[in-house]
Amino acid sequence: MSLPVIRARVLLGVAMLLLVAPAWAAPRAPTVRIDSGRLSGIHDAASGLDEFRGIPFAAPPVGALRWKPPQPVAAWRGVRRADHFGPRCMQRPLFGDMVFRSDGISEDCLYLNVWTPANRDGRKLPVLVYFYGGGFVGGDGSELRYDGASLAERGIVTVTVNYRLDVFGFLALRALADESPHHATGNYGLLDQVAALRWVHRNIAAFGGDPGQVTIGGESAGSMSVSALMASPLSKGLMQRAIGESGAVLGNLKPRPLALAEQQGAAFQRHVGAHSLAQLRAVPADRLIAACGDPGMPEFGPTIDGWFLPRSPAAIYAAGDQAHIPLLVGSNSGEGSYTSLLKGAPPTPADYRAAVERKYGKHVGEVLKLYPGHDEAEVKASGSALAGDRFIAFSTWRWMHFQRTTGHAPVYYYRFDRARPGKRDGSAGPDDAAVHSGEIEYALGNLSTNRVYAWTAADREVSATMEGYFANFIKTGDPNGDDLPSWPPAIRKHGGLLRQVIGVHTHTIVDRNAPRYEFLQRLEPDAHL
Repeated sequence: MSLPVIRARVLLGVAMLLLVAPAWAAPRAPTVRIDSGRLSGIHDAASGLDEFRGIPFAAPPVGALRWKPPQPVAAWRGVRRADHFGPRCMQRPLFGDMVFRSDGISEDCLYLNVWTPANRDGRKLPVLVYFYGGGFVGGDGSELRYDGASLAERGIVTVTVNYRLDVFGFLALRALADESPHHATGNYGLLDQVAALRWVHRNIAAFGGDPGQVTIGGESAGSMSVSALMASPLSKGLMQRAIGESGAVLGNLKPRPLALAEQQGAAFQRHVGAHSLAQLRAVPADRLIAACGDPGMPEFGPTIDGWFLPRSPAAIYAAGDQAHIPLLVGSNSGEGSYTSLLKGAPPTPADYRAAVERKYGKHVGEVLKLYPGHDEAEVKASGSALAGDRFIAFSTWRWMHFQRTTGHAPVYYYRFDRARPGKRDGSAGPDDAAVHSGEIEYALGNLSTNRVYAWTAADREVSATMEGYFANFIKTGDPNGDDLPSWPPAIRKHGGLLRQVIGVHTHTIVDRNAPRYEFLQRLEPDAHL
């Protein structure tokens, strides 16, 4: 054989190898079988994770299923691709910090996402089911800050869940109660969460998860959801641990009475010109969501519906009828700002007192004793503490207090104290305190997904600490680990409660702020207790 012929054959062989090499190199899509059919996901060779996006856990809540409890998914034949996020639920563009990867926006939005280690060696792994925040009017399981990869790399099957929002998730009407076999209306978004937890209980073993080791978690409205799920008889036994980041359906954030919710729902129905439930279900979704922003329209949210919540959450927790499971719960150091209280006035003692007097009238003396303002620095600190308490820290404390006293399980109480650094583009400097929602990327190990801020080595260390606490708690019900600062349960000591400050210098303090919250509780009595 001549040398030119040999060379030609060698070159032909190399070319053929090059043509087929991409097929060899492409990672094989992981597949699982769940109760509704087979799924194929995404394998990330670099992280060693399998990811399944956009898995339907309930039928699309459209048409006649609008404002109905979630219904079962129709089974499919063949293999369904789970390689992209489903649509986010109907919502207005209210929040600038939400970075979605969802496939548009739709009423057809009841999808969840799963991250799991690819090499599980037959192990049953602990599970985190995480619910997004957004005031029950915004959010999505595809948001970058909720990405489950980092926790999955720690051996946790991580799930994010979509649930219906705003008028689609929380409209209450007498006509809806009349057609319900449970005579209940409202709370459809919370029922979506229950359906997702039942899906996890049935299917998570296919992804390597242990249905007997499920932690539910969430931030803001997601945290409120966790507190509600712990109270609801519909979700009993579906979770073994709970994490709450800033918020609960207690105190000043307690659910609306059913009668009020139905009145508000009827007002909305009149506003959009619908004269019957059938007409209301026929109104286009984009028109309904736009009407939610019209002047005078109610803020839709949880309701004491008689089914998901048979009584007020306060009554349920006070009686010890909530889930008796370990709870990791806390809030941030900067949940509110004195500027919202002063409304443009300078932070002087005189202006602070005037603002407090306008808001609290005859209680001004007691407020100033609990939140003193003798100089500018104290006005800023106390005014921010008061604003943060009234916004969300008080409800969080109320949840912690109830679970600690009636829950018969350990409670771990934290204050997140790390302010975010300046922005990468130089448009803003560091935050003054740890603002509301500012802990999410730290807790879930997702600093790298947020390229707005110029994260530092200190931020990464704080994230490693907080994510480490979360991971340990998800696995064992105890956040402590050999490589982390000791975190004792919230027990009474030295006239206060032990609380973990999570920040650059993570340490335990004695929190003596109960008198503040007890005062606020007197202003927000549990009328349905």
